[in-house]
Amino acid sequence: MTVTLDKIDHIILEALMHDGRASFSAIARETKLTDVAIKKRVESLKRRGVISGISVDLNYKALGYENPIFVQIRSEVSKNKDIIKKLQSMDFVLDLYQVLGEYNLIAKLIVPNLETAEKFISQLGLIDGVIDLKTMVVLSEIKQNTTLPSKTLQNKI
Repeated sequence: MTVTLDKIDHIILEALMHDGRASFSAIARETKLTDVAIKKRVESLKRRGVISGISVDLNYKALGYENPIFVQIRSEVSKNKDIIKKLQSMDFVLDLYQVLGEYNLIAKLIVPNLETAEKFISQLGLIDGVIDLKTMVVLSEIKQNTTLPSKTLQNKI
């Protein structure tokens, strides 16, 4: 279900995507509304499921972690639910996606070192129902974005 947004909603979203800590009063100045009106609109965007949360973007390198590792997982379809449940409970699994294609799951891992990664990935291969794994270690991050392209938002106004 697509949610209908107006120009003010788009301005609020752009401001929060740029800086999740943007104050309601700063957004209010930009929109010529009151901070109370902005607060109510943000609450409405949350209730309608447009904003699912506001989080911090961590620098994993600064915290002592390696670059992310992506693992493609081919599994027996009949055991997918159990595999997903197990993967969701594992600390090193940062993100998990169910996808179409030769491999039906992709896990993004964040580990403190490659030795730990090797051991952890070996454990993944032992999960009942996992048929095959393909691993990709990120050498460097070229582009990462947590916002929508500004043209996408502008086209919807």
